[in-house]
Order: sequence, then C-alpha cells, then structure tokens
Amino acid sequence: MKRRRRTEILINGSPSLAEEMAETILESYEVKVIQKPEHGLVMMKVRETSKKSLFYPGEVLVTECKVQVEGKVGIGIVTGDKPELARHLAIIDAAYQANVPETMKWDGLLENEEQAIAQAKAAEKQSILKTKVNFETMDVS
Repeated sequence: MKRRRRTEILINGSPSLAEEMAETILESYEVKVIQKPEHGLVMMKVRETSKKSLFYPGEVLVTECKVQVEGKVGIGIVTGDKPELARHLAIIDAAYQANVPETMKWDGLLENEEQAIAQAKAAEKQSILKTKVNFETMDVS
C-alpha cells in the first residue's frame, strides 16, 4: 500500500487504529525520536477551476514529527494541533520503511478501515440528499 493512501486512511479513520499500530511497534522495537512533534505552517495550494491555474490562498497549521525505527526514518504530518497523531503516523511510516514483519498484517486492517470510511461518507451523503429539493417537480401556478 502506498504511503499517501495509508496516511489518508489513518487520518480520516478511527484514531484508535493509528494508536494501536504504533503501540505494536513501540513494544517490539526501539523508536528513536529525531524531531518531536512540532507545529509549523504550510502554504496551501489550490487549483482554480475555470483557468486551471494554481494559487496560494494562505497557510495551514500542521504538526510534524520524525522518528527512526530499525535505521529507517518515518515522517508524520497532519493538519491542526495533533501531536499524538503525528507521532503515531511517523512511527507507522518508519515501520513500513523498515519493512518490519508487523506491517504485513496491517494492510488488511487499513483496507477494512477504508471501507468503513467509505460507508460513513455514503451514509452522510444519503442524509444530505434527503433534504435536496427537486425544482423540476415543483408546481408553478
């Protein structure tokens, strides 16, 4: 599983999943903190829809962390003030970079979580669509 997809699942999914995965690594391996969770600002890039040009509307607060597991560096970056999640993401990323055996079991967990996220989004979309007004069927006298 690619890093981007894995990170999106961990950020949008249950917070306990990332915590459990990180704890598994913390119990079995030495985790060296290279950069403790710190706040920073990142320029947000947006593509304008009509002209397809890029522009930067402003900055976004992020929390970033870097750790090392088995000689491999992992990075965790998340929007907002979430130091624990950034740390967990960094540990999980480093574990994948080091290709430790525990990561083989995680792909199934992540795919299940991805399905749960998709179901939650579909349910939310359905609840919003219930309130949608169809103007074509409205009677005009």
